Amino acid sequence: MVMISPVEMSIIARVLVAAFLGLMIGIQRERRKIADKIPGVAGLRTHTLICIGAALVSAAGSILYPENAVFLAASIMTGIGFIGAGSVIAAQGKIKGLVNAVSIWVTGVIGLTAGLGLYFAAASVTVLAIAILALKKFEKID
Repeated sequence: MVMISPVEMSIIARVLVAAFLGLMIGIQRERRKIADKIPGVAGLRTHTLICIGAALVSAAGSILYPENAVFLAASIMTGIGFIGAGSVIAAQGKIKGLVNAVSIWVTGVIGLTAGLGLYFAAASVTVLAIAILALKKFEKID
């Protein structure tokens, strides 16, 4: 029988919280993608995977190597920044995909925060991010 250590249980709990929070943002983005018929918008799977990846690295890193937690966080955010940058498209004098990029980035931050065990902060930012993403109906469309 395989025994799961308390450290692993803590890491698993943090990743599961991140999975739920990433899923919530992913659902919002997926609905927007379907409603607006916008291909290429990062959706449910992308946001969930980014969130759990950031959570796993930050949880394991902060528990196993607490003296290097800041460096791990910086590495996570740099990597997620590259993913987000790849989703921004400049064409015909217009830039598209900034909201997509920033939703990817903030999902990474939420995962990082959940991975550090700061559940209330991660959940609060998730609710705030979903609310902000829903503000599209107030934007002026050219």
